[in-house]
Amino acid sequence: MIARVRLFLVLTRPAVAFLFCVYVVIGLAKAGDTGTGLTLFQDLVVVIGFLIFSVAVNDLSDAPIDRQNLPNSNRPLVTGRADEREMKIVAMTAAVVAIGAAALGGWPLLALALGGLALSAAYSLPPFRLASRGAVAALVLPGGYVAVPFLVGLLSFRTTVRLDDAGLLVGLYVGFIGRILLKDFRDVRGDALFGKRTFLVRRGRRATCVVSAVFWTAGGALVVATTPRPTVGYIAATSAGLVAVLVLLRALANERSPRRDEAIISGIAIVGRGVLVLLVAQLSMTDKHWLPLPANLVIACFAVLSAGAVRTMLVHGPRSNLVITSSAPRGEDVASAHLVWLIL
Repeated sequence: MIARVRLFLVLTRPAVAFLFCVYVVIGLAKAGDTGTGLTLFQDLVVVIGFLIFSVAVNDLSDAPIDRQNLPNSNRPLVTGRADEREMKIVAMTAAVVAIGAAALGGWPLLALALGGLALSAAYSLPPFRLASRGAVAALVLPGGYVAVPFLVGLLSFRTTVRLDDAGLLVGLYVGFIGRILLKDFRDVRGDALFGKRTFLVRRGRRATCVVSAVFWTAGGALVVATTPRPTVGYIAATSAGLVAVLVLLRALANERSPRRDEAIISGIAIVGRGVLVLLVAQLSMTDKHWLPLPANLVIACFAVLSAGAVRTMLVHGPRSNLVITSSAPRGEDVASAHLVWLIL
């Protein structure tokens, strides 16, 4: 039992769990609920169950690729901490938990949970195996990582999705596509070896960065345009974050060092997290009718903290949990497992 609990904790990857929680809070805030009561707890149970199911299923399908890309990571099937049978039990248990918690919130949440679980299974498992279909994977994955937690938060407070809700969701979705395209930099060697035709494998570094920049720009602009009553500080801080991302993407398009790639992509990840936090703050303060001056000061504080974190990442780089073996080709070491932070 203790071993299985530990397996649940390993599969609840902190970076991705944080991302899901933020999108739930954004959905709740957009619906007008900025409290932290039972509704939030129920929503988090739904999305964490969905997350564990998605991670377990993906680990099962990608085990051979993970052994190539992340030989010294903490992936349970790579380390031998769990076998396929245990992973299947965890996946089914997580799905039951997500469905049960969603059912308590009414039929919209139940339908959303069932649809999200089906999408996640189709993404990782045959016969669909959307993860191996290049650009299709980058378009589908945000449906689970963005739409599911956002709509769980939104629909747990009210049962309708308004036009402005849909606009904000589309902006978040489009922006996330720009981030998820960069995930493949970590896995490019194993993906190419096992025939996983990601966008990066098919189109190369420069094209991936250009497309990522387009999605970042479109998503950021749409999020700002659909944010209710945005303050001047929010618009300025979000725009500055977008400019920083474009500068970093330009550097990534020309970089050739795996370690430097890590630092740049992790810096982009920090900007992404910062922009989401700014959005949560803006929605919450708008709902509470904050005056412009204190609201702008709060936004400015968050922006400065994010900028400092980005600078630290670019100077020192992410910590690595991986030990590169002597058999690894010189100059082609495996990227750090910490690169998973990019999806934030």
